[in-house]
Amino acid sequence: MNTNYRKTGKSPSAAGRTGGSQAARTGSAREAALDVLVRTEQDRSYSNLLLHQTLQKYRLDKEDAALATEIVYGTIQRMNTIDYFLEKFVAKGMAKLQPWVRSLLRLSFYQMMYLDRVPDHAVVNEAVNLAKKKGHQGISGMVNGVLRNVIRQKDGLVIPDGLPEAERIALRHSHPEWMVRRWLRQLGAERTERVCEANNRPPRVSIRANIMKIGRDELVKLLLEAGLQAEPSELAPAGVVVRGGGNMALTPWFEQGLFSIQDESSMLVAEAVDPKPGEKVLDCCAAPGGKTMHMAEKMGDRGEIWACDIHEHKAKLIREQAERLGLASVRTLTADARKLPELLPEAGFDRILLDAPCSGLGVIRRKPDMKWSKRESELGDICVIQRELLSQVHRLLRPGGILVYSTCTIEHDENQGMVDRFLQDHPEFEPAAEPMQIYPYEHESDGFFIAKLRKRA
Repeated sequence: MNTNYRKTGKSPSAAGRTGGSQAARTGSAREAALDVLVRTEQDRSYSNLLLHQTLQKYRLDKEDAALATEIVYGTIQRMNTIDYFLEKFVAKGMAKLQPWVRSLLRLSFYQMMYLDRVPDHAVVNEAVNLAKKKGHQGISGMVNGVLRNVIRQKDGLVIPDGLPEAERIALRHSHPEWMVRRWLRQLGAERTERVCEANNRPPRVSIRANIMKIGRDELVKLLLEAGLQAEPSELAPAGVVVRGGGNMALTPWFEQGLFSIQDESSMLVAEAVDPKPGEKVLDCCAAPGGKTMHMAEKMGDRGEIWACDIHEHKAKLIREQAERLGLASVRTLTADARKLPELLPEAGFDRILLDAPCSGLGVIRRKPDMKWSKRESELGDICVIQRELLSQVHRLLRPGGILVYSTCTIEHDENQGMVDRFLQDHPEFEPAAEPMQIYPYEHESDGFFIAKLRKRA
């Protein structure tokens, strides 16, 4: 997410305008943002995928693309707080508005309350123009009236004191109340508030050096010489944090296979597996392949890594990654990982990684729409799948071998609770290291859980 327009940062002079030649595009930054927000709500589509498609369609210049990106992610992140305040100004209530009108009010409110140096009058004018373009005069008049009322009462729009703790945290940091209640029970108030606060901060860009082609220090030097801000990760041995580099997948270095784009917490998974040259390794739920490639690099591309995914198009992505990085030790297999004991030899692997399907509640800062699309009732179903996977894939590990179980969530039932139950049911396994639970506020990285287990010889 671009943060140039936040109150804590600086904004380019273009932040308050649509700018540029209209012949070169099909709409403004705010119109593009509105398009994404409406479709995200109506189609339950991922905002990051829709945003990418929409920015290409609208052909915005760099500054307007950054503004549209900020508006989309910021509006989604702060949605229930925005709705809480807007309810006071919409006579019929937000729920009865047409989806595009609701999204237009939300993105306008977000700009007025959370962005710096975007003049309120410019926000209102653009919103009214969009309302006229998409609806009738009555709607544009309503939009104008609501937003001008917001401006008049702006200083009084604060979350009241004395709210119950779950409601206060949910409104202050814009999270669903059910999610906050769960975390209050599991983590306590202080940690819950820190998690929610961190989830609203933009993710930083981190890349993993392909040590088969370039050392980490050498990669940092290369980026610095090219004028980028880069420094070694303090968390991940192969990681590099990059600032101001834009989309690193569009660089020639990425195409040459010098690095992969991966969160620092995620890089720790292959470090935990710690595969050795010549070993046979299984990655059960491998797509899109970042951890698979990291393991292959750590093995010096000597040995075998079997990367399994249930979807063939995702297995294809894994193969393409291996080709880009120049890794020959990766094999792909398309199957439901619960069926792997029917397809692979029992006790045939030295190390197994089960990066399990999970609720994903550790990566909310990357996928803010997840907060509003996820339902608490879904979490139990996910745990059933995780138990089924563990109960099957462990058979493929040789005695003395290592099984690493990981998730990108902070949910106890999916993490330590899942491992405890597995160890209770399978006394032939024992912990090989202290489990690692990373929270989003700790290292400016994703929330992750990693448990390393050994099968007794």
